Amino acid sequence: MKEILNQLIEYKSLDKQTAKEILINLAQGKYNQSQVAAFLTVYLMRSITVEELEGFRDAMLDLCVPVEIIEYDAIDLCGTGGDGKNTFNISTLSSFIVAGAGQNVAKHGNNGVSSVSGSSNLMAHFGYEFTNDIGKLRKSLDECGLCFLHAPLFHPAMKNVAPIRRDLGVKTFFNMLGPMVNPSFPKKQLVGVFNLELARLYGYLYQKTDKHFVILHALDGYDEISLTGAFKKITNDKEEIVSPEEIGLQTIQPEAIFGGDTVEESAKIFERILKGEGTKPQNEVVIANAAMAIQCGKGVSSDDALGMARESLESGKALKTFRKILEL
Repeated sequence: MKEILNQLIEYKSLDKQTAKEILINLAQGKYNQSQVAAFLTVYLMRSITVEELEGFRDAMLDLCVPVEIIEYDAIDLCGTGGDGKNTFNISTLSSFIVAGAGQNVAKHGNNGVSSVSGSSNLMAHFGYEFTNDIGKLRKSLDECGLCFLHAPLFHPAMKNVAPIRRDLGVKTFFNMLGPMVNPSFPKKQLVGVFNLELARLYGYLYQKTDKHFVILHALDGYDEISLTGAFKKITNDKEEIVSPEEIGLQTIQPEAIFGGDTVEESAKIFERILKGEGTKPQNEVVIANAAMAIQCGKGVSSDDALGMARESLESGKALKTFRKILEL
């Protein structure tokens, strides 16, 4: 590891195979905590390359507990996190709207590291019991159109890294990897990323797969459509800058989508929106993200997708989906 750290500190990069081997060794506990912390910290100070990210991703997928649900044709809505914006749980809420609109969802999630409330923190707050039992996950998809995949249960090799990430308390390249390593290997995916450079890396890597994808980055720094300004959108066939007005919605102020200072505050906002008691900006931002996922998953027009997302939220279908998954 000493040689690797010296190489990285000198701004040299790793090839894909070396990156993969390092992450496998790291997962197997072959490095001490100080070495792992130093390795993670290096990538806060220098950019990650396509080959490094691809190698890390391949290692994570090789080591994961796979979830065989391909016949459900589910989509994942997952952000990298790490944008430092502390919004409420937009992608999680959008996932229930998408499922309520009839598109199956395999939501990959984790506890927050650099934010107050990750999707797993939120689900645990409501009493949801995480599982990697394939029978229970299939039943959840059959009855709710959604299953929740709590990352630590499917990436057990990462247990050596979790406490170090928690102690560091800042985004690391594991934030970059999160959406790439869904253990159900979804063929459809909506991904939010925290900067334009990562959007470009994701676009390059996803073009090499058979995924149908949408990569999003708000130009003012959010890892999702924030409606606080224009956003970058990368799909299989094009890249474009889109304003809120171009998708039929209004620009909003950042404070309108603040997620609170605790998990409890985030959960209250989450529940209010699902119950139809959210503010207009809160409703619109989840509808915007859900619509983008519906368009990706179902291949409908943007206007139709927006209508389907709005109907799912306002009719209570999204709330029904959420309540059903907690019952299960």
